[in-house]
Amino acid sequence: MKNPNWHRDELILALDLYFRLGPGQIHARNPAIIELSQMLNTLPFSEAKTDAERYRNPNGVGLKLSNFLALDPGYKGRGMQSYSKLDEQVFNEFRRNRTLLGKLASNIKATLAQEELVEELKAPIVGDEEEDQYSAPEGRLLYKLHRYRERNRILVDKKKKEYWKKHRSLACELCTFDFEKTYGDVGRGFIECHHRTPLSELTPDTKTTLNDLMLICSNCHRMVHRGWDKY
Repeated sequence: MKNPNWHRDELILALDLYFRLGPGQIHARNPAIIELSQMLNTLPFSEAKTDAERYRNPNGVGLKLSNFLALDPGYKGRGMQSYSKLDEQVFNEFRRNRTLLGKLASNIKATLAQEELVEELKAPIVGDEEEDQYSAPEGRLLYKLHRYRERNRILVDKKKKEYWKKHRSLACELCTFDFEKTYGDVGRGFIECHHRTPLSELTPDTKTTLNDLMLICSNCHRMVHRGWDKY
């Protein structure tokens, strides 16, 4: 039974390494490839593993980097032609933006280094948010870190109290929708919270302040997470 397809987080880490290696260094004995293999096995999405011995092993990682050789217009050889549509998408997305690629890879690695935090991030996301985490350009791990920060009850409650004290309502800061005005008592005190820091800038050491948080309705929150940035 074959292992699951590579997801964006894995491809971001692999592509970052690819651009730091020469074609002759892409092989399963390279310590950097062995290290990446070990790192990929620590990502908190291991529920889909089918073979612990083969899952993202050094040979598989080397083959994935060889797929990037096939996509690289600067490489004169053929590389491994069996690349996926997502391989091609991620390669084309970042080959001219290696600064962002390096930043995302660095932030993913920094998150993985926090073992207790990774355990927290293993909690599954359900419903509509699951779709958002798979489509996040920054990858699933940083998306889950972002949502984890948005659900810090202590900070969220402080933000709501501060906003209520100033405005005497909990209306959406983007569209002014007020749950209590529309739904009565059942909507009293209900509002979602959005972390303004871009996912690409988010690290485990990022300190969240009340100014980093925005109170918004569910609809606006979904659209912001899907890439709407008109605010």
